[in-house]
Amino acid sequence: MVPSFLLSVLNRLFGNESWRRLHAQAAFWVTVVMTAVLLGGAALVVVAESGAPRANITSYPRALWWSIETATTVGYGDFYAVTLWGRVIASFLMLSAITAFGVITAALATWFVGHAEQDMIRLGRSVGNHAREDAEAMRSELRTLHARFDHVENLIRDKGTHSAP
Repeated sequence: MVPSFLLSVLNRLFGNESWRRLHAQAAFWVTVVMTAVLLGGAALVVVAESGAPRANITSYPRALWWSIETATTVGYGDFYAVTLWGRVIASFLMLSAITAFGVITAALATWFVGHAEQDMIRLGRSVGNHAREDAEAMRSELRTLHARFDHVENLIRDKGTHSAP
């Protein structure tokens, strides 16, 4: 169970437009950095794997494909690191990619939630406006009915005083 104070703080943070903008900027920069990590990791793994006896990552295009496979955790098995440094680079790629995908997913979720929240606010305002208009129409109708009843009561009262001798 999450304490209500923490929920309040989280609601204020995620409900804030500047916070949502920060998420979008973070997603952009994570994408830029992740692209650099993929390209750099591919270059480094070629160096790390060159000359190793069972190495199958022997060119930059193969290494680039391997880095994308590794980052997305697909791991077809067609290319894999055989040296210690190649595996260290692979581990770094995997952890970086998992972190990057988490940040990007959080940013997208925040964006969708923000738009849904704005839609709900607009809907609430619209419903409130209609409710106020309906309430005013009902008050006007009630005033008209009261005036008619008062008029009928006055007619009955006046008729009763004129008919008595």
